[in-house]
Amino acid sequence: MSDKEQLEELREKIKKHVEAKEGKTFPEGESASSSWDVLKQRRQLRGHFGKVYAMHWAGPNPTPDAKGPACTNLVSASQDGKLICWDAFTTNKIHAIPLRSSWVMTCAFEQDQNSMVACGGLDNMCSIYKLDQDQSPTRASFELSGHDGYLSCTRFVDKANVITSSGDSTCVLWDIEKQTPKQTFRDHQGDVMAVSISPDDKNLFVSGSCDTSGKLWDIRQEGSVQTHRGHESDINAVAFFPNGHAFATGSDDSSCRLWDIRAYNQLLSYQTDKILCGITSLAFSKSGSCLFSGYDDFTIKAWDTTNVSDAEDKRNAVVVHNYNTCADNRVSCLGLSTDGSALCLGSWDTMLKVYA
Repeated sequence: MSDKEQLEELREKIKKHVEAKEGKTFPEGESASSSWDVLKQRRQLRGHFGKVYAMHWAGPNPTPDAKGPACTNLVSASQDGKLICWDAFTTNKIHAIPLRSSWVMTCAFEQDQNSMVACGGLDNMCSIYKLDQDQSPTRASFELSGHDGYLSCTRFVDKANVITSSGDSTCVLWDIEKQTPKQTFRDHQGDVMAVSISPDDKNLFVSGSCDTSGKLWDIRQEGSVQTHRGHESDINAVAFFPNGHAFATGSDDSSCRLWDIRAYNQLLSYQTDKILCGITSLAFSKSGSCLFSGYDDFTIKAWDTTNVSDAEDKRNAVVVHNYNTCADNRVSCLGLSTDGSALCLGSWDTMLKVYA
């Protein structure tokens, strides 16, 4: 066969492959409507005695030869002044860490080795605890002090760096060992309520603020890379799309919005006339076909990001499922496990619930 014939054959194969994929955003079996409308509560994590304000899943097993599925551990922070590390599968408490301040608003699990957790709140400080297999830490290993306002969110970039957002309208990249700020991001005009690090490039992260804007940042340069506006009220939550090319924001204006980084534009708005309360938290499914959002009215909703054909406004997506009995109080936080198999939500009813 000549080179020209081989080239033509290859072109034909590519054409058939593209036609087969046309109109299919996600692999078969991963569509939101077929997967997420059958979620049921599988576990209930009891142990906190105050409002649960934040939770965060651990990363995958740190070693390739680790036995069992991806790590099932998570950390939660509550107004009872405790930071608790859980095994969500067995519901056992692994660590119970007493905090100096009970007014905690955020927590995070280090994702590479699962060796540290961080928290912060009205003490204006990010406290980081090294986890030991044998005993729970009683004192913070590192205390990152420098913000002039409350700490609203924190996320580990890696074992050496962490990003925090604050009510002082800034985000800060910290060197953990030196306990000093490496860079401060100042473009927001209101309290910064949430940050999310890109799954594709650790140099990129997004933030949401009470100035109603979502911003994309690159830690290698000063100033924001992109600013996305469209919300009519405070942004409380942000979440990166799994491929790193888009991110979602959740606001007090009762809407979630999906922003495309490459197009520098809003793609979709997730809202209905029946939703009258604010969004507190967001999480994408592993494939990105579903966006979970937590609300002030004790519910969570699953939005189908692949289907807008049934919506009256093509910019609005379709609700796949309403979980109307998921909590007995405000849903304050939610997150999807690293392997995408479980969804955990925390509530002001003092409990965490795991759906799968």
